[in-house]
Amino acid sequence: MGFGEIVIIAVGLSMDAFAVSITLGLSVEKPTIKEILMPGLYFGLFQALMPAVGYMTSFYFANKIQHLDHWIAFALLGLIGGKMIKDSLSQEHKEKKLPEYSFNPMKMLLLALATSIDALAIGITFAFFDVPIVKAAIITGLITFFIAMIGVKIGNLFGMRYKSKAEFAGGLMLVIIGIKTVIEHILGDTSVLLP
Repeated sequence: MGFGEIVIIAVGLSMDAFAVSITLGLSVEKPTIKEILMPGLYFGLFQALMPAVGYMTSFYFANKIQHLDHWIAFALLGLIGGKMIKDSLSQEHKEKKLPEYSFNPMKMLLLALATSIDALAIGITFAFFDVPIVKAAIITGLITFFIAMIGVKIGNLFGMRYKSKAEFAGGLMLVIIGIKTVIEHILGDTSVLLP
C-alpha cells in the first residue's frame, strides 16, 4: 500500500469528522478561532491514534489469518464505505437534526471517539500490508485536522448541503480501495499500486 492510497484512505476516514464538523458549524452564529480549531484537534488526534491501536492489536492474531488478509481488508473497507454511502443516501439520516452537537469538551471527546471507530479497523488493515503506522497515523491525523476545520467553516456558511455528498464520496473511496486490494491479490500484480 503506497503513499497515495494512505492519503485516499485518510480522506475517506475523515468524512465522518467532516460531516460532524459541518453540524458543529451550524450550531454557532459565527465560529471563533477556538471553535474552528477544536474539532480539528479532537478529530485529528483520535483519527491518528485509532489506526495505531488497531495496528498494534492486529499483531496478536495476524499470523493466524495472514492468508485471509486481503479479504479482511476488503470486508472492512467495504463495510465501512458501504455504511457511509448508505447513510449519505438515507432520507432519515439527511433530515436528522443534531442539536446535541456542541463545542463542549466532553461532547467533543465522545464525538471524536464515535467518528474514529472506523479508523481502528483501518489500523488492522494497515498491519496486514506492513504500512508504516507512524507515517499513516500522522497523515490521517493531519488530513482530518484540516478537513474538520474546513467542515466547521462550510457548515457555518452553507449549512448541510455538502454533508451527504462528503459522506458518499468518502464511502466510495474506501469501497474502491477494498475492491482494488482484492483484484491485486487475485492478479498477483503489486506493480499497479499507487505511488
